[in-house]
Amino acid sequence: MAPPLPVLPRPHLTGGVVFAGLGEAVVVPARAKPGSDRDRLGLGEMGLPEERSGSGSGSGSGSGERARSWSPPPELSRAAHVPSMARYRELHGRSVLEPREFWGDIAKEFYWKTPCSGPFLQYNFDVTKGKIFIEWMKGATTNICYNLLDRNVNEKKLGDRVAFYWEGNEPGEATQITYRELLTQVCRCANALRKQGIRKGDRVSIYMPMILELVVAMLACARLGALHSIVFAGFSADSLCERILDSSCTLLITADAFYRGEKLVNLKELVDDALHKCREKGFPVKRCIVVKHLGRAELGTGDSPSHSPPLKRPCQDLQIPWNQGVDLWWHEILGDSEEECEPEWCDAEDPLFILYTSGSTGKPKGVVHTTGGYMLYTATSFKYVFDFHEDDVFWCTADIGWITGHSYVTYGPLANGATSVLFEGIPTYPDVSRLWNIVDKYKVTKFYTAPTAIRLLMKFGDEPVNKYSRASLRVLGTVGEPINPEAWLWYHRVVGAQRCPIVDTFWQTETGGHMLTPLPGATPMKPGSATFPFFGVAPAILNESGEELEGEAEGYLVFKQPWPGIMRTVYGNHERFEATYFRKFPGYYVTGDGCRRDEDGYYWITGRIDDMLNVSGHLLSTAEVESALVEHKAIAEAAVVSHPHPVKGECLYCFVTLREGHAFTPALAEELKKQVREKISPIATPDYIQNAPGLPKTRSGKIMRRVLRKIAQNDHDLGDTSTVADQSVISHLFSHRCQTAL
Repeated sequence: MAPPLPVLPRPHLTGGVVFAGLGEAVVVPARAKPGSDRDRLGLGEMGLPEERSGSGSGSGSGSGERARSWSPPPELSRAAHVPSMARYRELHGRSVLEPREFWGDIAKEFYWKTPCSGPFLQYNFDVTKGKIFIEWMKGATTNICYNLLDRNVNEKKLGDRVAFYWEGNEPGEATQITYRELLTQVCRCANALRKQGIRKGDRVSIYMPMILELVVAMLACARLGALHSIVFAGFSADSLCERILDSSCTLLITADAFYRGEKLVNLKELVDDALHKCREKGFPVKRCIVVKHLGRAELGTGDSPSHSPPLKRPCQDLQIPWNQGVDLWWHEILGDSEEECEPEWCDAEDPLFILYTSGSTGKPKGVVHTTGGYMLYTATSFKYVFDFHEDDVFWCTADIGWITGHSYVTYGPLANGATSVLFEGIPTYPDVSRLWNIVDKYKVTKFYTAPTAIRLLMKFGDEPVNKYSRASLRVLGTVGEPINPEAWLWYHRVVGAQRCPIVDTFWQTETGGHMLTPLPGATPMKPGSATFPFFGVAPAILNESGEELEGEAEGYLVFKQPWPGIMRTVYGNHERFEATYFRKFPGYYVTGDGCRRDEDGYYWITGRIDDMLNVSGHLLSTAEVESALVEHKAIAEAAVVSHPHPVKGECLYCFVTLREGHAFTPALAEELKKQVREKISPIATPDYIQNAPGLPKTRSGKIMRRVLRKIAQNDHDLGDTSTVADQSVISHLFSHRCQTAL
């Protein structure tokens, strides 16, 4: 568990302003001298917000309730790890001014086989000065699985504590696993993988539903020093194949099938399709390990090392294709495995996993995170952002196939010895009260979900929420996209009964953990604002010229220095890493997001600046969707833009230009939607497809997506269109646009 940070002496401050109402007097230091470390890191711009009473007014994203700031509940602040803004400011200041000392203190609470003998931190963020690199504690050796499981069981005596309550798709399908049982299963799995030839540095693809075996598999890879590459089980066979090929995975772990609500997903069929595509491209995957999930009842109680129970709704007619010589049953190879497994000791900078995220070129990027820094950052951010205490039951609803599931279902909670809920189902099955039923069942205290889910459940009103008490809840959280103020207020008022602070977290697959976030016992909240930077994070807002903007400002969100959880490279393509995140503004990590800082210093994420879409919290590349569309024989050209959606936040609005001899029909639109679904994922399915005989382009041939976004939203305020080669195209597209919900 990350340690309590040491109480630091309050620095002597000269000048500044005193605000009252934060539980203690808070001093805002005067602007530091130009050129000082505080000035370089922007700390002089981060003034403390003035506390406002529950009935007062303030700045924000609207008027009335939306403009209020909400104070942390006093009873929560009293017991919080960070109980006030003064304490937050003190710790944050130290973390960015003295990162080696700050993170070095936290590192002492973890096990290191050999200590760091060289520099604790080395890095270069400036492409004009050489290769981009980040190294935290290079030379120190550890094993993250050992820190998550062995230490909790053997040193901290948490072996009998529940690590996960597993809740299946069907109500009544449930089990639990303790830390001791989880350690045993991970060791058995690691030994089984070793027998299959998996060694340190190998890549293992994992394509599984939200079952306990998924956690076991990823930790078994970590124990061996092998890199896991988890692919969300909602992705298509094409997407799985592409990711296997990119990282040369020699082994795949999957399951027979699963239900997602009422829908049956035959995962093994998709896997076989993906492996066939891999063979066609000259890369045969040697082994495929299959968990018998829907077929679990056939195993009996004594035959399976799994703790998951037989399912209430097994699928008797499910046909599982089998490839002799490649496929192996999970229960058979683990059944023969030893229960102890010596961990592989890894350098702090050895890669831990690869996780693919959409790229603006259309080809997904393999984001690489490393062992030591990621461990420190997920453990610390979990503890402080959710104000974790030993009696908590934590529930992050994210799928482990996304970074949120990596960091805040698996690694962060287990590093703190937490008890978590692992949920296989969906929020609306068998009814729209399912989440709150689970909250009451397991007495969940900290709940972390996506704005998409909140907006979806808002549609059904308060009654499905109020059927359950939710009295155990203490902290709520949101992740994946900015939450609109209306959804924030409903979440606060109805789900949290106006007594639970909301941690609205901004971060990315690339950052590994939270970057901008409230702390529940300290930060006055504004609906829709991610508030302030987490420990070690030094944000800035730049204009198009790369100049830092002070005070109230809007522009590009960047970070000035590394934090331990930052990605280290794009797998197999370091040049792409440098070009994507560091070339536009040398000396800064560029998030690709727009940001506004208000008069109180609060940060508000305004959306993606590049050609990316955030659909239901999932980042999609317009280039990737356009590529899928133009593969259809009827399509000559395609352009994809975002459009507001009442539930998903954003959806896809597609413009397609047909080839000669083809007609735009409802049947063609459905074919195109199906093609995108199969090529990428159901998440990427377009909501709107418009026939576009021509597209607005510059004279150099560049499609003006800015204009297309305006057309999609029926907004005739186009700004400067003098560079459009054919103005008549714009009026034609406006007159033939799709009827949209918003």
